[in-house]
Amino acid sequence: MSRELTSLDSVLEVERQLAHQRHDLQAQLKKAERRKNIRSLMLTMPLVCFIFVTFAFPILEMLYRSVDNRAIPQALPQTMLALGKWDYQGEPQSEVISVFSTELLALYNSKALPKIANRMNIEVSGMRSLMMKTGRKLSRLESLPTSTGELAKLDKRWANPKYWAALKNLSGTITMNHYLAAVDMQVNDLGNVEAQPEKRQIYVDLFFKTFWMSILITVICLVMAYPVAYLLANLPDKRANLLLIVVLLPFWTSLLVRTTSWIVLLQNQGVINDLLIWSGIASERIQMIHNTFGTVVSMVHILLPFMILPLYSVMKGISPTYFRAARSLGATPLVAFVKVYMPLTIPGIGAGALLTFILSIGFYITPALVGGRSGQMISNMIAYHMQTSLNWGMAGALGGLLLLVVLALFYLFNRVVGINNIKVGG
Repeated sequence: MSRELTSLDSVLEVERQLAHQRHDLQAQLKKAERRKNIRSLMLTMPLVCFIFVTFAFPILEMLYRSVDNRAIPQALPQTMLALGKWDYQGEPQSEVISVFSTELLALYNSKALPKIANRMNIEVSGMRSLMMKTGRKLSRLESLPTSTGELAKLDKRWANPKYWAALKNLSGTITMNHYLAAVDMQVNDLGNVEAQPEKRQIYVDLFFKTFWMSILITVICLVMAYPVAYLLANLPDKRANLLLIVVLLPFWTSLLVRTTSWIVLLQNQGVINDLLIWSGIASERIQMIHNTFGTVVSMVHILLPFMILPLYSVMKGISPTYFRAARSLGATPLVAFVKVYMPLTIPGIGAGALLTFILSIGFYITPALVGGRSGQMISNMIAYHMQTSLNWGMAGALGGLLLLVVLALFYLFNRVVGINNIKVGG
């Protein structure tokens, strides 16, 4: 009996030792994994910081500027608080006029009024001159106005409720006015959202124009790139490498040089017009630049390699045995190409089309140089607001909508490519 107890104790002791060793091994494994993760994080941290500083942070800053409206409530806090009691009907209360006159005079004396007036002028044309003129006249008065009638004596425009409505609509630190303007909408004098006047409806048409031009450029690039990529994938290596150098040649030339070359070719006194007149094909010179045609032609030339390379990389990996197997089963060359070869190239088509389309909708230099007024794209309007009108909020809103379109395209591309891979695998 004692032997059995001793044997049982020995077994239990061995099990405890094994459990302890197993626990130690698990702890050592977790420690090694932790060290590995820390090492990987340290190696990737410089890249993560670089991407955040140069890519993510500017995007976040752009999106924040598109809704930021701190300047108005901070400059006119009491006015905005008093306007909260006004219901857009009739004239504002005397309390509103008193605090507004006081704060407007303080802004004028501190030289901070021009910045606020410029911001208000974005919402209502003429607001800058109105506020600057009123501030100048208030500085000459002994007593400040306490009613709309008294303020209207300084400028009769204060009797119009739309100016007060504009102030009330900007009472919050966050505003969606820029996004509304980006889709040709506005907040009216009653605080309701409505369409912009017809003469100010430009952005929706410009968005649609940018999209259809980008789709047209993508389709043309696909039609031209597919046979070139097929030739690259099936030629002997020596000839294929020579042709690949020709395809990559645009990458070795400055974008500005390529664009100005098209200006030389397409202008009224350019090479192409001279050839058309000399050959008798045309009796008068054709306008081929500073319009949509010039933008499409030059952008197709610039973006064509971005379509060829994804197609070539996919076609290079397709085994020729598939095509030969279809031929051996009785398919004609055309049927074998359409039903066997082309479906296998859909990932390359999708990647090239997505890359080309995204680059097209954000292109700026080429449309600016060869597009003229009719060949401009939404990127040119964003640049205008950034550089000329200095309305960074509007530029941020337009850029935010473009970003939303790009993200939607990425999502759609992943869904389509995923479904296609499932069908091909099945």
